Amino acid sequence: MNFIVENLLHSLEHTLVLLPFLYLSYLLMEYIEHKGAEKAQRLIVRSGKAGPAIGALLGIVPQCGFSAAAAGLYSGKVITFGTLCAIFLSTSDEMLPVMISNGLPITKILPILGIKVLVALVVGFCADIVISAFFSRHRHESHEHIHEMCKSGHCHCEKNIFLSALTHSLQIFLFIYIATFGINVIIESAGAERIFGVISGIPFVGELIATTVGLIPNCASSVVITQLYIDGLIGAGPMLSGLLCGSGVGMLILFRTNRRLKENLAVLAVVFVSSVLFGALFGLLF
Repeated sequence: MNFIVENLLHSLEHTLVLLPFLYLSYLLMEYIEHKGAEKAQRLIVRSGKAGPAIGALLGIVPQCGFSAAAAGLYSGKVITFGTLCAIFLSTSDEMLPVMISNGLPITKILPILGIKVLVALVVGFCADIVISAFFSRHRHESHEHIHEMCKSGHCHCEKNIFLSALTHSLQIFLFIYIATFGINVIIESAGAERIFGVISGIPFVGELIATTVGLIPNCASSVVITQLYIDGLIGAGPMLSGLLCGSGVGMLILFRTNRRLKENLAVLAVVFVSSVLFGALFGLLF
């Protein structure tokens, strides 16, 4: 019984920090839909070209708030495909707090952050050029405005954008909370060390396994991968792979809010492949 209660409280603690990000992202989308008109839309399109650069820098902020917000913004077509990929790759959830609390020297922390930003920039801009162009050819045929997201959520956005943003945020918050609780129970029951310890000492396959683990929408994956690296149980390659794809609940929210499944799978594929390849590449240099 105590195990269940502890996990309920632990899941609530880690989910609550996302609520402000979710609310602000939905508020922004609804403001654009209701107040922004064509001028705001043109501004977003122009800034979208620099989106991957901005996203790569925002993503290094600890925890997964920006990746959660980015998933919702992409679902509302406010940011580009490449910007979303850049934020996901740059985000590493609890990596920075764990490294700092363990006294890891700044000379080791900065190169890791720099690599994540560099990979996010390269992949983000390339994704916008190659993949976004493909999807844009089909968007005019199945264009889903932000107000259609509101309609599906029965939030009556046209009456009060502040209330509708709160309604959307609470719906997603509840979804994340339930998913986080389930994942916490599974990880703690199986034993995190047993799950993640298999990464150690397996050339290249280690990066593949670490990337798979990093995709788990929970802070436990970034905490354990970072700690295993600090303790010397895994190398730089698996660590980078696991943390490049460690976007927290961002991917989970994307699949929950975006109806365009092919785009969701494309984001997942770009993040997964990039994490494995760049992790293995930079792992050879460290």
